[in-house]
Amino acid sequence: MGASQVSPDSAVSKPAPARALARSAEMLGRMLAPLTPKPRPRLMRQHELVERVKAYDPGADEALLNRAYVYAMKAHGKQFRASGDPYFSHPLEVAAILTELKLDVPTIVTALLHDTVEDTYVTIGDVTQNFGEEIANLVDGVTKLSQLELFSERTKQAENFRKLMLAITNDIRVLLVKLADRLHNMRTLHFIEKPEKRRRIAQETVDIYAPLAGRIGMQNMREELEDLAFAELDPEARNSIVTRLARLDAQSGDRIARIAQQLKQKLDEAGIDASVTGRAKRPYSIWRKLKDKQLNFEQLSDIFGFRVITKTVDDCYRALGVLHRHWRMVPERFKDFVSNPKTNGYQSIHTTVIGPEQQRVEVQIRTEDMHDVAERGVAAHWRYREHVEERSASAESAYQWLREMVDLLEHGNSPEEFLEHSRLTMYQDQVFCFTPKGDLISLPRGATPIDFAYAVHTDVGNTTVGAKVNGVHVPLHTPLRNGDQVEIIRTKDQTPSPLWEQFAVTGRARFEIRRFLRHAQRDEHIKFGRKILEKTFTDEHCELTEKAIDEVAKKLRLHKAEDVLVELGRGQLRGNEVLEAVYPELKRDPNRQALRHSAGKKGKAISIKGLTEGISYTLGQCCHPLPGDRIVGVVVPGEGTVIHTIDCSELEKAQSQMEDWLDVSWGAHAAELGQSVARLLVRVKNEPGSLAAVATVIGNNGGNISNVKVASRNPLFFEFLVDIEVRDLAHLQNIIGALRVNASVESVDRVRGLEDAEATAAH
Repeated sequence: MGASQVSPDSAVSKPAPARALARSAEMLGRMLAPLTPKPRPRLMRQHELVERVKAYDPGADEALLNRAYVYAMKAHGKQFRASGDPYFSHPLEVAAILTELKLDVPTIVTALLHDTVEDTYVTIGDVTQNFGEEIANLVDGVTKLSQLELFSERTKQAENFRKLMLAITNDIRVLLVKLADRLHNMRTLHFIEKPEKRRRIAQETVDIYAPLAGRIGMQNMREELEDLAFAELDPEARNSIVTRLARLDAQSGDRIARIAQQLKQKLDEAGIDASVTGRAKRPYSIWRKLKDKQLNFEQLSDIFGFRVITKTVDDCYRALGVLHRHWRMVPERFKDFVSNPKTNGYQSIHTTVIGPEQQRVEVQIRTEDMHDVAERGVAAHWRYREHVEERSASAESAYQWLREMVDLLEHGNSPEEFLEHSRLTMYQDQVFCFTPKGDLISLPRGATPIDFAYAVHTDVGNTTVGAKVNGVHVPLHTPLRNGDQVEIIRTKDQTPSPLWEQFAVTGRARFEIRRFLRHAQRDEHIKFGRKILEKTFTDEHCELTEKAIDEVAKKLRLHKAEDVLVELGRGQLRGNEVLEAVYPELKRDPNRQALRHSAGKKGKAISIKGLTEGISYTLGQCCHPLPGDRIVGVVVPGEGTVIHTIDCSELEKAQSQMEDWLDVSWGAHAAELGQSVARLLVRVKNEPGSLAAVATVIGNNGGNISNVKVASRNPLFFEFLVDIEVRDLAHLQNIIGALRVNASVESVDRVRGLEDAEATAAH
């Protein structure tokens, strides 16, 4: 927040209405500034950059700064930006932003060089040779993966973010340079001609970089990034809010200055030495509050914010007492981040009062040191002198968050999944809860006991069966509130439920639930794959050894023997393929190949007691029998023998002709000699991507969709019938199991004929 003060001269020279009109016009112009192209700035000269750094670091290496300035300027040469400015103006502006944060010389040098590797002939080796390993590592951390060949823009974004997070854990300065780089790019976004590119950059900024700035305590930078992105993503909404703020300012005159003066007066009377500043909230902050609380502008009362900066912590609490004595406090609008700092190190007391002029105002009370941390975030924690890091407790807290992010990264399934969890982790409006022993657990607003359990420990989350909040049993999906004491009830026999992911809020909880379910599914694939392999080798009178599976893994370029079993269980490999990889001579055996070819022509081999093998038959379309089902043959005049499952409804109709029933069973190799069709009724959430998720699960588990029909649909979910080609009953059950653990799927049932399907859907 910037100070809002009335100029003494303007108060004398202009009447109140004219003064208010001038103020509103000035504010309107200032808030619309990000939308208005600015004249090209003059390039900062070497001595000006050096003077900026030496103003807060008198011992700065002047020669290093000068050398980096010249090196970057020559490297970028005649390159120009979309604005028409020399390209070197960009790294120079990034360096200027970082001088405002009072960062050390290596960071400023990194800012000057950060685009040389990506956009010029310069290599990391060149940077190392000319500026040392420390600066080279910083530059490499910021450099994008421009050479990486990826399949989609989203994957590219996720992979770049993954690399950035890895670099941050080695050195937080990488993130500071990256944020300054993004801030200057957003300030000049209007020069980019393609609207879709501007929107993509703005959306990425509001999704990733603004929350990142917030998570490391750089609130001013976060607010500016959000507001610049807002100007691109929804200019009409932003202009509407700016215009209304200007109109309100014109109507109320110098209200902010008057309220600040009255607050200051009360503090002076109490003997508290403090400064008071105030301002209207930023347009994006107002828009988000209107959207989240579903209000209109006229209903929003707390659009003014004030800061009280004191000398000591004791004065913070004394100032709070003064405010609450003189003006009514708004219930549930008080937060003490001094005794409970945020994870990014932020400390301040927040309160809302019905203040002077009966105006509802938010007040933040903090010391000068706390204010420095709030303004500069981690930049206020870290000092780099001779490679020694001096970290405060709050700085260590920020690193703990980064370490958790990297843990997700190391065990994640894909860059896209990591990006999703990162977004969940970064958007944090906190609640503070306590364990029964009094330990403090910080969680995002809306978090549940499941989130709490995983925040305590992964094993606690995985074995959760229930929870008590303030001594009362509650459902696991209950949102937690500030000050709740949470007791997790556990049992060793419990495992995570797929339903938990639907109400888990934190990225860590969702990640751990998915990881457990993914491993459980892998274990099922391994078990099923081993059964397939044992049967295949036994039928061919061949010995199956672990060494043989290891050799197959090497031939197929899989990491380990287990992966062979997983591929078998998923249907990506067939038993005969593994057998022939171990015993190549079987593949060359003409008699064996002829037998397989002949069997393939006949279809599935069915052994029928009392008749010759290979009798003509058809599979019942009423029940879709699969190898592994218990089956019965029914002789139908003019059709031959029709095969039904033992529980098929058609058998009830044919009970009067039971003398025509035949006791049949599947042949030994029925599952290997072709695909059978099974029908499922699947209920999924009525939301984008649900059908695609189902198709992906089926494909990943070796099934092939042959037909789809929507059975019913409502605002919450829709049901559809899907016919799938599978090997046998075990293969179908494997697919059903995989579908049931998918977050998009509500239920899965095998159905027989169309009548059965419609009855199941109606039920």
